[in-house]
Amino acid sequence: MTGDRLVLAAGTGESAAVRRLLDRGVSADAPDAYGSTALYRAAVHGDAAIVRMLLAAGADPDRESGGDSEGLPLCAAACWGHAEAVGALLDAGADPDRREDGEGSAMTALHWAAANGHLAVVTALLERGATPDPPAPGRTPLAHAAEKGLPAVVRALLGHGADPTAADDRGLRPADLARRHVGHDVEAGLRDQAAAYAPPGARVRLRRERGEGGDERVVAEVRDADGDPRSEHWLGTGHAEVVRLLEEATRTP
Repeated sequence: MTGDRLVLAAGTGESAAVRRLLDRGVSADAPDAYGSTALYRAAVHGDAAIVRMLLAAGADPDRESGGDSEGLPLCAAACWGHAEAVGALLDAGADPDRREDGEGSAMTALHWAAANGHLAVVTALLERGATPDPPAPGRTPLAHAAEKGLPAVVRALLGHGADPTAADDRGLRPADLARRHVGHDVEAGLRDQAAAYAPPGARVRLRRERGEGGDERVVAEVRDADGDPRSEHWLGTGHAEVVRLLEEATRTP
């Protein structure tokens, strides 16, 4: 049997339909016509109940979904901060250090969680054995968090042994990436960035919010001429504190 109906049901949160299809013999790993898997769709939406249902039915937690711009279920859940789904996948044996390749760089779940400021997921992954400095080309999770200006995430990574001196393929260390933003007008920079990708007639609105661990971020929201949301761009405001933390960690044996 093909997995079209199963993938659709998992992606739309229809747990009863997922159960019926599994009971009828549809494989939990059966992809749809585009290569997407039900486990990936449930994970990216953070539906932990369906994630557990599929895993109990034999879905492979480390199987990559083949749909457009898709990948590992664990990376999907980590990217969007779905801590409960991350926990369910780890409980089922998902490899926290497994990489997915795309756009010239290799990313693990820890990369995705750190880059998006999801402190609870970062902590869960580290406590469940994720390597703080995964052997992958490009930037480390610490470098991603530093560039985004996220002190709470930086502290968590340093506390689990992340290397503050690890340089990326351009020779830039985490502190170098954070230092580039110190003293700059975050709001003006984000407004310009968002406007560059906004459709004609769109408006850019700024807001400040607190992320996990208390990290502050500025968000530039793009809405089209009808007032519908089109995209968001954000950056933390803690770059100076990140530089201090990294320099202190570098001096400390």
